[in-house]
Amino acid sequence: MFDVLGEFGSVFLGSRLKRLGDRVQASAARIITNAGLPVQPGHMPILFALGREAMTINQIVKVVGISQPGITRSIGQLIDLGLLSSKVGIDQRHRTISLTAAGYEVMMKAQLYIFPQVEEAIDQLCGGSASKFLKQMKALEDNLVVTPLDVLVSQIKIDVMMIEEFSDELAHYFQDINTEWIEAEYQLEDVDRKVLENPRDEIINTGGVILFVNVKGLGIVGTGALKKTGATSYELIKFGVFTKARGLKVGEFLLKEIIKRAMVMGADPLYLVSNKRAKAAIHLYEKLGFYHDDGIMKQYAGACERADVAMRYMPNR
Repeated sequence: MFDVLGEFGSVFLGSRLKRLGDRVQASAARIITNAGLPVQPGHMPILFALGREAMTINQIVKVVGISQPGITRSIGQLIDLGLLSSKVGIDQRHRTISLTAAGYEVMMKAQLYIFPQVEEAIDQLCGGSASKFLKQMKALEDNLVVTPLDVLVSQIKIDVMMIEEFSDELAHYFQDINTEWIEAEYQLEDVDRKVLENPRDEIINTGGVILFVNVKGLGIVGTGALKKTGATSYELIKFGVFTKARGLKVGEFLLKEIIKRAMVMGADPLYLVSNKRAKAAIHLYEKLGFYHDDGIMKQYAGACERADVAMRYMPNR
């Protein structure tokens, strides 16, 4: 079995810290029980906070850093155990919580007979670098107070999609991606096989280009080609995205890059032929400046049996 939290590293940091906390707390509960103390691990921070001075519930929440409902619940449990006492203030609105003699005794026993061993054990588990680990945790906590994770993420821009040029090592992706979508809706024709099995000879060596999209974490998931069909004419062919990457706007990203490349190459016309069943692709073509063109249909659509749509790129129309 693989460890999904470990495999994705810092992406699942919150879940991993919770898992770590659950494991440590489970061991801590057994340690406390073996020491004969009537409390739970979650009670300890409250006891030690009140060991310094009596506080209101709001003050305890601030120094412990745990939600008020959790603090209130733990305080109620500790009062029932006779370890804390509650005194209503003069204004009748605030309660002051303080240690009882029994609570002070529990706190001292934990400090004398549990904490030293736990600190040594944690240091061993950290390979002798517990202090470094705790400093990093404090820095993380302090930084999150200043800048919450969601705010920081919104400020960071990372290129999750990158364009890669054709190479013989990537040629199989050109065949695999296009075979997937063609066979899902149609049948591979001889004209398809000729291009997919020989992309360098059929496209690259005749003046065309093949581009790929590399998505961070997924690898190569999309491809498209410009095939030179005349002195300045180029056809957009074999444009597809793996099913696993659908919905990520890979196709739109790739088509924009192909159009940019075609303009640099002086493509005139830049055109494509397709099939009416490819509604999502046709909608994308229309969105980015392709228009249905009868002239393209008459001149270029005959080579592919399934072609019943022909479009030409005319962004300024």
